Amino acid sequence: MLRKSRFLFLLIVCLLTVALIAGCGSSSKPADGAKTDTKKPAAVVIKLAHENVPKHPMGMAFIKFKELVESRSNGEIKVDLYDSGKFGGGREIVEGLQSGMLQMGSSSTPNLQPFSNAFLLFDMPFLFPDYPSTDKITDGPMGKKMASALEKHNVLGLGYIEIGFRNIYNNKRPVEKMEDMQGLKIRSTASKAHIATLKALGASPTPVAWGEVYTAMQQKTVDGIDIDLNLAWFNNFHEVQTQMTIVNSIYSPHLVMINKPFYDKLSPAHKKIVDETFNEIKLYQRKLIRDNEKMIMDEYKKKGLKIVVLSAEERARWAKQCEAIYQEFEKEIGKDVLDEARKTLTAK
Repeated sequence: MLRKSRFLFLLIVCLLTVALIAGCGSSSKPADGAKTDTKKPAAVVIKLAHENVPKHPMGMAFIKFKELVESRSNGEIKVDLYDSGKFGGGREIVEGLQSGMLQMGSSSTPNLQPFSNAFLLFDMPFLFPDYPSTDKITDGPMGKKMASALEKHNVLGLGYIEIGFRNIYNNKRPVEKMEDMQGLKIRSTASKAHIATLKALGASPTPVAWGEVYTAMQQKTVDGIDIDLNLAWFNNFHEVQTQMTIVNSIYSPHLVMINKPFYDKLSPAHKKIVDETFNEIKLYQRKLIRDNEKMIMDEYKKKGLKIVVLSAEERARWAKQCEAIYQEFEKEIGKDVLDEARKTLTAK
């Protein structure tokens, strides 16, 4: 009897052991038909900020960037746009890129001068004769070298888009020659070189915050503004100005940047999508800026804006009047930078 009980006890222990082993083995594999966790990883988010309205060529280019990146990555990258200065001005955008609050952004070169005085080159008046000459600097070794100054501050420069060449708008009188600039209160940026240029031409430069420019002209706090055709058009400055003179004095580019730690963490495939798409929309944006200028001039004529185009001889007078500005800022920019720029621009 005792032997029989012991046998039954051992049998039960064996059966329990087999059941336990089988149970452990089955837990490592889902049963046939059971659902497995196939949840896709969260999308990589790029917060991208700029100062212009969506209908401006800059705004249109970044909308295109968003569409192409999201499509080409099959939704693995999501681009959130902060246009119209919603994140802040150029300086706030640069600070956002440094801190990582933003992944991408665009800023005019005066906001980048704290990183390299070489960016002051773009504030020099009458340096560039036309748009093709600007591409030699922005797309060439000089533009890349300037952008590289931001790398130690956690920011990478992807490349340059543009605002365009500055012209004179005012609501007092036609500006046909340099003497007509005398005493005009012209809104300027905070750039020392821009202020010096307007002073050299006889105007009274008056810095006004960008968000207050329309009202300042409407209330005649200032007589006019020195600005490019696209920005003036898309901000409706023709509603508060009666005169416009094509001067093409100062060329204004924007550097598009990306947070370096963010970029470094991207997969090779995602880096390729971001780089190639940016290079595509860079050319698209510049073409829009340049092609728009004829349309804007035609629209101004229809609206009755009085337009003056400086003759080559008169523009040369203006340029000669500004020669002293190069001497004033040569030390700050660097004589080597100015010499290299002149050599680059005259090379065939």
